[in-house]
Amino acid sequence: MESRTSAAETDETTGRLADQLLWLTRRLHRAQRRHLEPLGVTPAQARMLRTVAHILKSGPAPRMADLAERLDVVPRAVTSLTDALEERGLVRRAPDPANRRVVRIELTEEGDDAVRRLRGARRAAAEELLAPLDTDQRDALTALLAALDTAPGRC
Repeated sequence: MESRTSAAETDETTGRLADQLLWLTRRLHRAQRRHLEPLGVTPAQARMLRTVAHILKSGPAPRMADLAERLDVVPRAVTSLTDALEERGLVRRAPDPANRRVVRIELTEEGDDAVRRLRGARRAAAEELLAPLDTDQRDALTALLAALDTAPGRC
């Protein structure tokens, strides 16, 4: 009987944690949207800009196919995002010097600036969510989330 109660309590705790994580994720997304709005960038565009910037740190400009895979979206979605970001002057399409059929996506100067502002907006949104926690609590939460992030069976 004792093990059933323990299992039921564990299931209930796990369910509550799942609900809390989902709720907090939604709150963070709402806060990010609010902070992104003045920048005129959608969350999907922001994600693409951050991804391009991240790839550029360690290698050549990404191909559109690379971005689709990295963002886990269909290639057509990357085309639409690129069109919108190119229209705003944040990215440009560039031919691959080794294969003229391949198109690479580069950040413009305005795009670099936008990525910096996006990082600030993201931090501000996170700060809203984390405001009730002191430094020790934030450190503890960071350690707990890191343990989950490296757990086997990660998606």
